[in-house]
Amino acid sequence: MTPDDRTADGLPHFNRRRMMQSALAGAAGLSLAAGSSPACADDGEYKIKNGRIRQSIVAWCFKPLGIPQLAEIAKAQGYESIELVPAEHWSFLKDQGLRCAIGSSHGFAKGFAHTEEHEQCLQVLKRELDLAAAHDVPSIITFSGFRRELTTEDGVKNMVAGLKKIVGYAEEKNVTLCLEMLNSRVPVEMKGHPDYFCDDMDLTIDIIKQVGSPRLKVLFDVYHVQIMQGDVITRIKQYHEYVGHYHTAGNPGRNEIDDTQEINYPGIMRAIAETKYDAYVGQEFIPLRDARKSLAEAAQLCDV
Repeated sequence: MTPDDRTADGLPHFNRRRMMQSALAGAAGLSLAAGSSPACADDGEYKIKNGRIRQSIVAWCFKPLGIPQLAEIAKAQGYESIELVPAEHWSFLKDQGLRCAIGSSHGFAKGFAHTEEHEQCLQVLKRELDLAAAHDVPSIITFSGFRRELTTEDGVKNMVAGLKKIVGYAEEKNVTLCLEMLNSRVPVEMKGHPDYFCDDMDLTIDIIKQVGSPRLKVLFDVYHVQIMQGDVITRIKQYHEYVGHYHTAGNPGRNEIDDTQEINYPGIMRAIAETKYDAYVGQEFIPLRDARKSLAEAAQLCDV
C-alpha cells in the first residue's frame, strides 16, 4: 500500500469486497489438538479457559465486522479486549466488560526515523496518551516510519532523540509506548511494509535500550519477526523484558494461525507464558474463512 492509504487515525483503508469475502466465506473447522479438551460457550464455540495468555482482537483485520459485533464475539469466546480502535469506542468497550489493550496513534507511514516527522508524531502521541490515561488503556502504538535512504546510524540516532522527547510524558501518564517492528520483505498491502526502518528485532530493541525508559517497549509481532529473522522463541526468551505487546498471524499470507501455515503458535504461547508476561496478545490475522470460527480456533490454539 502507499503511505497515504490510511484513515485519519493511522489505520488502513481496505477493499471492502475482498474483506467481505474473507470474513464471510465458510470453511471446515480446525481439528482439536491431540489431548485437548475444549471449553465451550452455550452455543458450542470455544471459550478461553486457562487465562495464561490474555487475548485480544485487533479490529482492522476482521472488517466488515464492526465493534459491536466483535465485542459480542469477544465476550462469547473469552477475549478481554478489542484493540487498535479509535478512542470514541473505548467507553462502549468498557460498558461491555472489555477494554482496548493498545490504542492507535500516528500510523506507520511516518515515525521517529526522520527528524522532520517528529513534531507531528509527538503531537499525536501526546493526545493519545492523554486519552489512554483517562480511559484505562495501558498502551499506545508507535512506529519508526520508512528509511528513505537513511543510514542505519542516522536513523537510530533520530529514533532515540525523538522517542526521548515523549517517554517522560508516557511515564507521567503511566501508559506504555509500544514501538512496532514490521517486515519489509512482503510487497503486499498490509502484509509487509517495504523500506520500513525498524524491520529488525535486534535493531528495534537496541533503540529501546538506548532510550532507557520502562514506558517504551516493543510490539513483538510474531508474523513479522518470523518473516524477517525467525528464531521466534529464542527472541521471546532473549527480549521478554522489553516486550509490551504481542501480535499474531499465520505465515505465509497473514491469515489464520492454524496448521495451514508454518508458525507453531501453541509452542510460542507456552514460551510467552513461561516469561511471566502479563499483558496482551492481539489476534491480527486476516481470515480467509468465517471470522467467528477462525477467532474461536485462534483462541483455543493460544489458550495454553
